Amino acid sequence: MNDHDSSPVTNSGVELDRQKLIAAKDQGCCATLGIYTRLSGPGWLQSAITLGGGSLSGALFLGVLGGTDMLWLQLMAIVMGVVMLSAISYVTLSTGKRPFPLINEHINPALGWGWLMATITANMIWCMPQFGLCFEALEKNLIGFGNTDAYKAAVADGDKMYGYKITLSAIFFALAGVLVYLNSQRGLTAKIFDWALKVMVGIVVISFFGVVITLSIKGDLAWGTILSGFIPDLTQWVKPAGAVADNISSFTGEIAEFWSKRVVNAQRDVMIGAAATAVGINMTFLLPYSMLARGWDKPFRGLARFDLSTGMAIPYVLVTSCVVIAAGTMFNGKMDENFGSPEITVMKQSPLYKDGSTHLIARLETTDNSVKNLSTDEKEARIAKLPKAEKEVAASLVKRNAFQLSESLAPLLGGTTANTVFGIGVLGMGFSSIIILMLINGYAFCEMLGKKQGGMPHLVGCLVAGLVGASWWLFWDGDAKMWLAILVSAFGMMLLPIAYVTFMLMMNSRKILGDDKPKGSSLFCWNVLMGISVLGAVAAALTAIAGKASHPVAGPVVTNVGVILLALIFAGFLFEPRLRDKLARQNTDRE
Repeated sequence: MNDHDSSPVTNSGVELDRQKLIAAKDQGCCATLGIYTRLSGPGWLQSAITLGGGSLSGALFLGVLGGTDMLWLQLMAIVMGVVMLSAISYVTLSTGKRPFPLINEHINPALGWGWLMATITANMIWCMPQFGLCFEALEKNLIGFGNTDAYKAAVADGDKMYGYKITLSAIFFALAGVLVYLNSQRGLTAKIFDWALKVMVGIVVISFFGVVITLSIKGDLAWGTILSGFIPDLTQWVKPAGAVADNISSFTGEIAEFWSKRVVNAQRDVMIGAAATAVGINMTFLLPYSMLARGWDKPFRGLARFDLSTGMAIPYVLVTSCVVIAAGTMFNGKMDENFGSPEITVMKQSPLYKDGSTHLIARLETTDNSVKNLSTDEKEARIAKLPKAEKEVAASLVKRNAFQLSESLAPLLGGTTANTVFGIGVLGMGFSSIIILMLINGYAFCEMLGKKQGGMPHLVGCLVAGLVGASWWLFWDGDAKMWLAILVSAFGMMLLPIAYVTFMLMMNSRKILGDDKPKGSSLFCWNVLMGISVLGAVAAALTAIAGKASHPVAGPVVTNVGVILLALIFAGFLFEPRLRDKLARQNTDRE
């Protein structure tokens, strides 16, 4: 037998769990629910990476831009992701085989290798901002050394504070390495890892949930409006949402047209971001391999779906919804007094000015051609005199971060409480994502090197992702940050719908599933749900790619990546029969 094949883990613990599952199903729903709750695990791994810096920043801007009117986006995005992850879990647990060789042998080697390389690239690149997020949580909220006068003065003089960044990044890397090691073990150590991860996810949920509860107790939340925001409204693809919609409705002519177009474009970007951060390309790689590593097989298929729903979907919806509610309450359609001042010198003191002024100047230049010939000072004087309603719309187009949100909530929650709550929540999000990104990279490295899962190749893959992430202070800045983000996001967005289509093909393949292929109404339901998820991913990918392709700098990168990828996929389907036969012969020779 090929040592690269993953056969079910046959230790006594897994066998006992298997028998418990079978027995619980015979006892009814309550017994099944109980055993599902005790045995859950891989879904929490998915939750840990889903609740990262990307989902935090996306949820923040969603609230800033649309208030609570767009809460449904997070829910829809995670449901789409759960559907496709459930599909790949069904295939994996039904066959007991790793998806990568199955895709290469039965679908298209270009899809398999594209999936693998996109996963590795995403793991290493997206690990960097997670380290940065952890550092900022300690710097600004928990330890607060970034708020000292000496630190601020040094930063103002151009000091990058590499000493702080290197030391703390090394500590994060070491701690993450320990937890990854625990995950590689069996028995008690593996359970310690599971519980540590569940605690981290739980802390994130409680932190942000506590903020919303506090706001509700203080009477600052309109729950009727909030609940209505969970009802899907596809018209937000073409018309403004939230409080800014009321502002824009008061405008006329070219002014109304300008702000409506700008807000709608931002809303579309948010919708795309929601799809991308809920389930990224590397997250599709994690689930099947983490289940196989635990020895799960056919009796665990129901547990896998339950695990995804409770361990991944529910924490994601709770956290992102709480962030949206808090951000929408504090920022949507609102601005600080300085930004609203008719005096440019006062207006420039606002933290919103740098980004908000670009929108206001663009408005003037679009509706009045003569403004383009004015000096910068004259343009700035003009925007200071614009109506309050326009400034409020511009303010809602400015992205915020978690630390700005904690500062804005300080009067309601208390400065110390707000700092601590948000600091813990943000630190938990960043650190849990680091652990899972390292873990995924270990699985991917084993596949890339053609080695059995576990052992030294897995450890090397984990460490490579962690080391790249820990070097964020060196690379995640300026032009390098831009290029890295463009490359991985373009590649990942292109591959995500392709991965979804691949999983759909696998679910409909008798060659792969045999008698376990769904039939009748079951197959119909699977295909309807997967089809909706595929269409959503395709729409998000095409819009994102189109947006980047029009960029004068990013455009060539996106175009070249897309052309190369499509060429490889075409070649894979063209030569797939010969490659499949070759792979089959190789596997036969090794058995």
